[in-house]
Amino acid sequence: MERMERIRGLLKKLPNRPGVYLMHDERGKIIYVGKAKNLKRRVSSYFNHKDFAIPRLRKLVATVCDITTIRTASDAEAYIVESRLIKAYQPFFNVELKMGTRYPWAVVTDEPFPRLVVTRRRDIKGRYFGPFISAGALKDVLHIIEKAFPLRSCKYDLTRTKLSRPCLDYGIGKCDAPCVGLCTAREYGERVDDVILLLSGQTADLIARLRARMEECASRLEFEAAGVARDAIRSLWRMTRSQVTGTLSDDLDEDSWTAMKALQELVGLPTVPWRIDGFDISHHAGYETYGVSVVFEQGYPNPSLYRRFKIRTVDWIDDFRSIEETVTRKYRMALRAEAPLPQLAMIDGGPQQLAFARKALADLELNLPTVALAEEEELIYTAPDAAPIRLPRNDPALRLLQRVRDEAHRFAITSHRRASTARFSRSALEDIPGIGKHTSALLLSAFGSVRRVAGLSEEELSSVKGIGPVTARRIKEALCGSPAQESEHEHDAQRTEKN
Repeated sequence: MERMERIRGLLKKLPNRPGVYLMHDERGKIIYVGKAKNLKRRVSSYFNHKDFAIPRLRKLVATVCDITTIRTASDAEAYIVESRLIKAYQPFFNVELKMGTRYPWAVVTDEPFPRLVVTRRRDIKGRYFGPFISAGALKDVLHIIEKAFPLRSCKYDLTRTKLSRPCLDYGIGKCDAPCVGLCTAREYGERVDDVILLLSGQTADLIARLRARMEECASRLEFEAAGVARDAIRSLWRMTRSQVTGTLSDDLDEDSWTAMKALQELVGLPTVPWRIDGFDISHHAGYETYGVSVVFEQGYPNPSLYRRFKIRTVDWIDDFRSIEETVTRKYRMALRAEAPLPQLAMIDGGPQQLAFARKALADLELNLPTVALAEEEELIYTAPDAAPIRLPRNDPALRLLQRVRDEAHRFAITSHRRASTARFSRSALEDIPGIGKHTSALLLSAFGSVRRVAGLSEEELSSVKGIGPVTARRIKEALCGSPAQESEHEHDAQRTEKN
């Protein structure tokens, strides 16, 4: 009772802010590290349940004697701090990140002009940050670094290699070209220090450092350098504001936690399904069938991990074998890359689709929990030969599965529509005498669509390598009126997909 009274007192003092929480046992040892968009809600949720389906979670709650927190400026910073603390303390209850070998790390390489590399292996010499359990959070951080603190991506040994001109990265603002001396070693070193501060979760220190640099540059009338520091500060503030303001995201976070817990109990999963993969099939009259996979992390879609597969083993409409091929190719790729696997896979379909998906997993020797959601009656199948489960329409587990299913369906239709449009574009150009696949690809790569190609003058077309005046004239003559045809085709393709 004394322990719980102490914890209840600690819970009352927790802030409604993002940060990292550390749970300690009676000896003060850190036994669990977690992050939260709202520290008060997340930590309190552990102690608001009388019973837990997961023995490990039940044991954690029974062992906690003290809780300390670290406030952060944003959820992204909380991810970084959480990863760093887990790596440092190796808490007993952090099974997922404790191993750390299947999640990505950010590495500042050990070179005279360091690079920033993302890797899942520990075979690069340098300073490691992570592991990052959320690919989305790592992507956000890398985007900030690319915009505000660009480091080189080339693998040249700059102590030996002397280049005559910078590469394309310099032209598009992704590198300041230390390879040709346009950025001094001191300037580059300052940028590396900035990146290390950001990856270490010291955003406030980094902003203070940038502000001092901006004022110093302005006092020396170096306004361009001051502007660079100012833009970096703005990028960091945008990152923190977008993840701190408002309560809607916190409510959604709590809803996602409830849904994942409900789904865990429904399917009988050993852990909360932090990551769910969804699968769907799309085809147009059996022509060019596509299988897709989408990924939800902590209840939210992560489009950077979506994949599309053109079905190779099926010549006509066969959703069952198409699902089998899609699941096989998806997880064969994951195993080869040693990528993290989901806690649950969801198939859009019924017991037959589920059976073929499980066959694919068995062939890969993967024991991955898999369910199917049938669209018409929203029935959940946990096994091909088991009776389906019918849940109330407002059940959080059902709603989460529906979101995954609907997103997979949307991505499947979008992927097929793009492929259909691209196929039409290629054929429209390749039908022109003198235009083969190579030239057609060059035109589409340069101008984006048949519509834009048709709008070019003969002189503009002739500027493309391999196209002379005669070929340019043929293109103009052949595509006369084709923009309307393309528009009509796109309209028909969209209408067909909807049916």
